[in-house]
Amino acid sequence: MDIISGLPDELLIKILMFVPTKVAVSTSILSKRWEYLWMWLPKLDYGPRDCSESECEKLRCFLDRTLPLHRAPVIESFSLDLCCSRFKPENINMWIGIAVSHCLRELEMLYESDPAKPIVLPSNLYACKSLVVLKLDGDVLLDVPTMASLPSLKTLKLQSVRYSSDKTLPLLLSKCPLLEDLVLDLCEDDTPRHLIVAVPSLQSLSLSITYNNHHIDGLVLATPALKYFKLMDYNEHYCLIENMPNLIEAYLDVDCPDIKDLIESITSVKRLSICSKVNHFPFINLFYVNHLLVILEYSAQAMLDEGFVFNQLEHLEVCLCMEHSSNQLFRLLKASSNLKRLDISLMHGHVSQGMDDWNQPTTVPECILSSLQTLNWSAEYTGEPQERDIAVYILKHALHLKTATIKSSELEVTKSEMLKELELSPRASAACQLMFE
Repeated sequence: MDIISGLPDELLIKILMFVPTKVAVSTSILSKRWEYLWMWLPKLDYGPRDCSESECEKLRCFLDRTLPLHRAPVIESFSLDLCCSRFKPENINMWIGIAVSHCLRELEMLYESDPAKPIVLPSNLYACKSLVVLKLDGDVLLDVPTMASLPSLKTLKLQSVRYSSDKTLPLLLSKCPLLEDLVLDLCEDDTPRHLIVAVPSLQSLSLSITYNNHHIDGLVLATPALKYFKLMDYNEHYCLIENMPNLIEAYLDVDCPDIKDLIESITSVKRLSICSKVNHFPFINLFYVNHLLVILEYSAQAMLDEGFVFNQLEHLEVCLCMEHSSNQLFRLLKASSNLKRLDISLMHGHVSQGMDDWNQPTTVPECILSSLQTLNWSAEYTGEPQERDIAVYILKHALHLKTATIKSSELEVTKSEMLKELELSPRASAACQLMFE
């Protein structure tokens, strides 16, 4: 007898947990000892998306046959990656129902089939007392029963799913008293007109509305315990957002005219990444476009005009993709008296459109004089006059700056010229190290 087969079942099951489920199942042919051992696995992962239709059919038959016989009293995680019409809703619901009966703790499912006929998940899923993590993606229609109860759920991730009504999401969230982590990636169809997230226990929220969804009328957030907040929103709608006094980190990539409530709610943040864009409507008449730009410019200045102050902000990242970015940068610096690190960057997927000439502030922002220690320019510094003026200004006035790291991109100005210009510029801090990448 080989050494491994002589080990106790509990240890063998732990070993099988380290290999893909398909490999674990294949061990059943080794001997009678191994034949049903995999059926005690608490973690099941099925359905790689590159399956052929014949393999999908084999998997469907296999799950129909074996899942009802699964022996593990608790299924820690059940993952389904189903991208084939062979997987019918009735089969999937049966599998989920069986997993729920085994005190399911984590369900992750990607389902892509017929968008016109999304799957409605079994009602017993929404009454699973043991469920801690729920992740759904694709052609899924959420239809939450009023008697739902998810008392253990802490992580909820919904990507491109549909909602049966405007009340569906608020109802689901109200049934999750311990929810801590919420990810919502909205699709273009069947999205709630009023997006409401009211969860007192929530600590992390990631919300993506990155298409022109004219069905969205407004965003309402009541999440007082939030520590991490990510918002990607390129739409025009109202925002009603309660204060987030415990917020540690925020990532804002927004293109909407009304950001007053949004900015006001995050003034306690310690780390902020921000890009506030300006919309462009090339097919609207010129008068209307000009009028709209005036409104948006007001929004971009709202942080200053409304007197917002970021007293606890220590790390600021500003995206320089838009023409008005340089002036927005200095409005933020003026509002952040305790800032220690400044990152000038381009957010993922953003392309620089060139900067307007910036208005040098009449007074130096307090953070540059008293607290700024690190400058990191990762937005591919080209040495253009607008960029050079900003870099030189910070070096000239930052009394406590320790390091200034510049990631350069040679266009019209060579790297040696860029380096020489900045090295010869006056520096307020004798200890500052200037580094080029």
